[in-house]
Amino acid sequence: MPIAPRDQWYVVHVLSGQEQKVQDNLVRRIKLEEMSDYVYEVLIPTERVQEIKRGKKTETTRKFFPGYLIVNMHLLDDNNQLVDKTWYFVRETDGVIGFAGSKDRPTPMRTKEVEGLLAQVREREDTVKPKISFEVGDKVKVADGPFQNQNGIVEEIDPERGKLRVSVTIFGRETPVDLEYWQVEKA
Repeated sequence: MPIAPRDQWYVVHVLSGQEQKVQDNLVRRIKLEEMSDYVYEVLIPTERVQEIKRGKKTETTRKFFPGYLIVNMHLLDDNNQLVDKTWYFVRETDGVIGFAGSKDRPTPMRTKEVEGLLAQVREREDTVKPKISFEVGDKVKVADGPFQNQNGIVEEIDPERGKLRVSVTIFGRETPVDLEYWQVEKA
């Protein structure tokens, strides 16, 4: 079954650290050069993450695939031949290295890959994920709250709620305490 023009998603390799600049440049050029009939959407799949730095909770954005953009465009026609206008438009954008696939033959992403990726991006738009992942038995230090500077051991993890149950020593007794991920750092 041939792929419909709007179903063609490609992975575009760009200079690492320049993803946002290349995306902005592509979007600007799409309007300027009236390419919206050929290039439909340019994405940098990201997620928001939280961490503790010097006792303060910070939120940053982390890229799923550093050095890559995901682009929905009409690059292959009904005969599976490259659409030169789209090919050169993307290739000649500052910061673009090339397409994932082969040197002269980009391969569109599979529909299931695209659907999974887009679902993951949309799901993570509204949630903030802790930067550090913990495992049961990890030694941690409480960085915030009433037990600040106490050391403990992770007993349980609830990734859905972003909480940990940590065993800390209070007055010589082991006491389980429920804390959020951002309140704890690895010891």
